[in-house]
Amino acid sequence: MQKSPLQIARSTYQPKLPKALQGKVALQEGALTQSVADQEEIKNLFPNTYGMPLIHMVEGEEKQMPAINVGVILSGGQAPGGHNVICGLFDGLKRLNPDSKLYGFLGGPSGLIDHQYMLLTKEIIDDYRNTGGFDIIGSGRTKLEETWQFDKGIEICKELGISAIVIIGGDDSNTNACVLAEYYLQKGCGIQVIGCPKTIDGDLKNEMIETSFGFDTACKVYSELIGNIQRDASSAKKYWHFIRLMGRSASHIALECALQSQPNMCIISEEVEANNMTLNDIVNQIVDMIVARAEAGLNYGTVLIPEGLIEFIPAMKRLIQELNDMLADNEEFLALDTDDEKRQYVKGMLSPESREVYRDLPKGIARQLTMDRDPHGNVQVSLIETEKLLIEMVAKRLATLKGEGKYKGKFSALNHFFGYEGRCAIPSNFDADYCYSIGMVATHLIAAGKTGYMALVQNLTAPAQEWKAGGVPITMMMNMERRHGKLKPVIQKALVDLNGAPFQYFAAHRQEWASSQSNYIYPGPIQYFGPASVCDQPTHTLKLEQSK
Repeated sequence: MQKSPLQIARSTYQPKLPKALQGKVALQEGALTQSVADQEEIKNLFPNTYGMPLIHMVEGEEKQMPAINVGVILSGGQAPGGHNVICGLFDGLKRLNPDSKLYGFLGGPSGLIDHQYMLLTKEIIDDYRNTGGFDIIGSGRTKLEETWQFDKGIEICKELGISAIVIIGGDDSNTNACVLAEYYLQKGCGIQVIGCPKTIDGDLKNEMIETSFGFDTACKVYSELIGNIQRDASSAKKYWHFIRLMGRSASHIALECALQSQPNMCIISEEVEANNMTLNDIVNQIVDMIVARAEAGLNYGTVLIPEGLIEFIPAMKRLIQELNDMLADNEEFLALDTDDEKRQYVKGMLSPESREVYRDLPKGIARQLTMDRDPHGNVQVSLIETEKLLIEMVAKRLATLKGEGKYKGKFSALNHFFGYEGRCAIPSNFDADYCYSIGMVATHLIAAGKTGYMALVQNLTAPAQEWKAGGVPITMMMNMERRHGKLKPVIQKALVDLNGAPFQYFAAHRQEWASSQSNYIYPGPIQYFGPASVCDQPTHTLKLEQSK
């Protein structure tokens, strides 16, 4: 396999570790835990893994560990650093006992069920050190929820002598890991389950998990691209760039990229919902800014839009829910021939409030809402091109204002969606170090016989040597939520906290960013070599949250 000069150089990078993980490690038990909400319900569902103590890792004494076999699963969407979690896990196991083995289940959780796996050797591992992507074993979105799936997992683990499974995933994947750990304890089959916090969206965080891995790298990649576009905008002085960013359930990516690049406007979905804003309210905000900049001779700028915005607009959320209910298995709708017939059918079935919202939408967006459905019959919100929707509505409003003599500028817009560009990037030093540490932590949790825990690394704004390692019971992060009409235990998603330091900093500066021609920041590409002040910085979000 041919490699670029950067790939070759990065393969020699040795990730930095917390002091507690650099030699022999001892585990100390801390306070007992309880779930963030719905304590009785969670306790009843997880009698064997509820209420376990926090784990702290400290420097320990030399111990002889028996050889153990471990399986690892990559679950869900890709995130930079996943390979380093596996590398840290592999190195940790071999350090404890060179005869230990690491098996990778192929294609995500389905590999466990279908008994598809490979033995990960040093030669394979060395090829993937400090690389992006999940291609070492592949990933998938199969959910581990059914007892027959768990039993199939027992079969292959017994066959391979596997005594522990590490699941690298987001909130849903780690919820599944906890369900699996509980089931294996109930069955007494001797298989431990450990989770690792992954998602570029940044919504797997809480009082224990400071950030999920991949968020740092993805935001740096997107911010570089935004900075490049802003440099072009201030050079050409003739385009408005509407940039949609990944993050369906929360606006952490959009907020972090705004903090790094200082665009003219960044919409935060959580604020839209809190203020009960309509689509027209958002359009009017953008229009007011464009008009004000035009009066200053600035007919260009950037607008950042979170991927999930449309679901946070209360009126749109109600419309989407009505469409989901109306069109699920609706043969009458599917039998209609033309888009116009389907549009009229939908308008006739909606409530008066939702009909008005639907009628005001551009036809292309309205079609996406009714035609592009997921396997459950629901609107695929992530496929809705919100940036194009806003451009079209803004252009119409500006044309009206121009006709009234209230706008004399020129509006030329370009649309962008940054998603896959960041998911498999070569990890930043921060993510390379963080992920390698997570893999090492998972190893020591397994060696200590723990199950139902998530690997924990904290104090992340300090130099890596000062990071704190440990484990947190997954049940501690759970609450009950309604999913597909049923209450289920899930890890609580973290939305942007409108009272938190990152948003408050953004809110205090956005008016200045909106009006000025000289506030853009150009972050540039990720730096892998050079001073720590350039190469090892965590996200602005983390620094503001920890007041650093």
